[in-house]
Amino acid sequence: MQTSVHFFIKQAETAEELKEYYRLRWKLLRAPWGKPKGSEVDDIEDRCLHFIAVETNNRDNIIAVARLQFNTTTEAQIRYMAVTTENERRGIGRRLIDTIETEAKEFSCSKIILDAREPAVGFYKKLGYQITEKTYLLFDQIQHFRMEKYLS
Repeated sequence: MQTSVHFFIKQAETAEELKEYYRLRWKLLRAPWGKPKGSEVDDIEDRCLHFIAVETNNRDNIIAVARLQFNTTTEAQIRYMAVTTENERRGIGRRLIDTIETEAKEFSCSKIILDAREPAVGFYKKLGYQITEKTYLLFDQIQHFRMEKYLS
């Protein structure tokens, strides 16, 4: 049985938070496929919002990451979302998505899109996202699906 973890969601803002945010993003989303450090960063980072889930009792321990980017004035996109393996299935991803959706609404976005890895499709479906198309194969191994959700 998993013990509960107490956490909060916030935007990564300090240099140290951003350093740990990118480190975790690389560790969870790039390192398992042998990709070098730096491959977790793209050229629009400074135009996006970076969210982290942080343990309440250990504020140095970031346990999940996600990025919100704005594609148009009405469409946002969730990218680079990951939760540490030991903290999966504890409601962290759901809370992270809730926070991101709230933030997107505050920026007047009416729709969020994302490209989900195949194993994550069920998670996003539970949160109201619908598959619109089968998209790319990342690293020649990881099938992605474009999903979207209209915000009310």
